[in-house]
Parts: sequence; C-alpha cells; structure tokens
Amino acid sequence: MAKVTYNNRNAVFYQALKADVENYFKEKGIRKTGNWKLYLKTIILIPFAVFTYIFLLTQHYSNLVGISMSAVLGLTLSGVGFNIMHDACHGSYSTKKWVNELLGLTLNALGGNAFIWKQKHNVIHHTYTNVDGIDDDIAKSPVIRQCQTQVWKPAHRIQHIYLWLVYALSSFLWVFVIDMVKYGQKRIYTTEMNKMDTREHLIFWGSKALYLVFYVAIPVYFVGWAAWGVGFLFMHMALGLSLSVVFQLAHVVEETEFEFSGADDKIIENEWAIHQIKTTANFARENRLISWFVGGLNFQVEHHLFPRISHVHYPELSKIVERKCKEFNIQYHSMPTMIAAIGSHYRFMKMLGQKPQMAAA
Repeated sequence: MAKVTYNNRNAVFYQALKADVENYFKEKGIRKTGNWKLYLKTIILIPFAVFTYIFLLTQHYSNLVGISMSAVLGLTLSGVGFNIMHDACHGSYSTKKWVNELLGLTLNALGGNAFIWKQKHNVIHHTYTNVDGIDDDIAKSPVIRQCQTQVWKPAHRIQHIYLWLVYALSSFLWVFVIDMVKYGQKRIYTTEMNKMDTREHLIFWGSKALYLVFYVAIPVYFVGWAAWGVGFLFMHMALGLSLSVVFQLAHVVEETEFEFSGADDKIIENEWAIHQIKTTANFARENRLISWFVGGLNFQVEHHLFPRISHVHYPELSKIVERKCKEFNIQYHSMPTMIAAIGSHYRFMKMLGQKPQMAAA
C-alpha cells in the first residue's frame, strides 16, 4: 500500500485550536469525557431497547404495530451505537479504561465487532478521512460511487435512487458478510488488520453466536419464522438506514473534499487538522433532538478534530472551532438542517452517477 502523509511541518492551526480547547476545559473545570448527560442516555437507551425486544416477543399486537415496534427497536439500537458505543470505543465515555472497553462491546450486541471497528474507524477513517484507496468508509464498491476518482459504471446513473435501499440493507450486510470478510482476509480495505489475540477471537465468534441466539433463535421460538423474518427485516432497515445516512452526511456531500491514494506515495499539502475540516461537514447544530439522538455526530468536524473528547461537549467546542477557522481563513462546513444535508448528499450522489466526460486529446 502506498504511504500517505500530511504536511505537518507548520501545523500552527491545530496548535492554536488545541490551546483554546484546553483553556475551555481548564476554565470550566470539567473533564473531557462523558458526564451526566451521557450517563442519562445510557440509562434511557439500553433499557428501552430491552423493553422493546421483550415487548415484541411476549405481547399480542397487530402486524402494523409489530412492524412499527421492530423499526423502533432498530432506531433505538442505532441510538445506542451513536451515543454509547461510539464514545466508548473512542475512549471518551469514561476516564476508566474498563468502562470504555465494556460499553464498547455494545457494538458486538448490535452484531458488529469492536476490535475490527476500532481499527477501521478510529485509526484508518480518522487518519485518512475521504482518502480514496485507504478510507474504508468510501471503499470502492460495485454498487455505489462515492467520489470522482472511483470507477464509473452504468448502474451508477440511478444510484441516487437505489442507494437508500443499499443503506437500509447495510447493517445486515455488516453483521453477516462484511465483518466475516475482514476477519477472514485479516485486512480492512487496503490496510492489514492488527493481529487478534485468543481473547479477541473468542469475543468475535462468541458475540456472533450470541447474536444468532438473541436475534434469531429466541425470536423464532416465540413468534415463528414468518413474524420474525418481517420484524428482523424492518429492524435492520431502520438500523442500517439511520447509521448510513448520518455517517454519509458527515463526509459524502457537495461541500467536502476528497483525496486519492494510488500506487505511489502521497503527501497531502495540508496539516492533518485542516484536512479533517476540508473533508468533514456538520449539520443541524441547532436541533437538540437530532443532536441527542445521533450522539453529537452532527458535530462531525469537532469529532474528527477531537475524537477523544465526549460528544456531550461538541456544541460548545463548535463555537471555538468555527471561530478559529475564521481566524485562519479556513472554510467551516455546516449545513443548517438535516434536510439540507440530505439534499446535498442526494445531489452529490446524483452528480457522481453521471458518466464522466472524457478529457480532450
């Protein structure tokens, strides 16, 4: 794999920004990890997911209620992922490592794997954001084209229409296919995966087995194959769609930039922090309901600059980051609403679906 580096020799922007952020926490006298707001989310989301699961297995209800509650379960699980798992896997939920490790396993309860995700997301995605050829989040796909350096195929002409179905199926594929492929190949896109020790192998297979028990075997026993199949489908559609849309709005929109890593080594002529700002966008910063549900991931710029700081602090940090960007004449991407961000993503994917024009000889 080609080596990609950043021109950090004169990284004055990030130094100045970090100083302001450090002063903020010092003046407020607060920790960078989670606080009661995050703990309250944990108390609400995990029990509500358990309640919904038990309700679906033990109560009598109409088909419409069953489908609706299955979708609610999927959305609740995505809320657990956005809020609890994400902070925990970044080490920002608690100052105690064992708490972060334990709550990071909520990803395994959703069907994923924390070990693989940490390397895929924390290391690769956060280091090489929107670098085509390395960032697994925009890995080349036979189905969708996410940046201009990726190969165009005729089917991409209508990708802006069918991509929502792809997103809806994404969590199902993640659980049953993508994790298995990464585990088997010992590779995350073009990057060799860190070696798993015996404990991680046991966690991988044990959690996958428990997933089949709790999400397949037990529900089939209580409600039968047909009802389980419909409910499982709608749960995953809600889970996959919500996860995919939120993460796509952060990076794959008209406002963000992309880089390409080919066979040769590459130096990106920006310091790492500026690259993060150029490749990342916020949305709906003033919408408290969205901010609560998506775990502050609508403040994606702040998250990429300070992934070890809990999302509960991002609304205040965004003021500091935006002010510092203005000071250094750096474009700070932030869309006013989630609808505006979805519109930007839709238009961008539609544009990428058009056949590229051949350069004149």
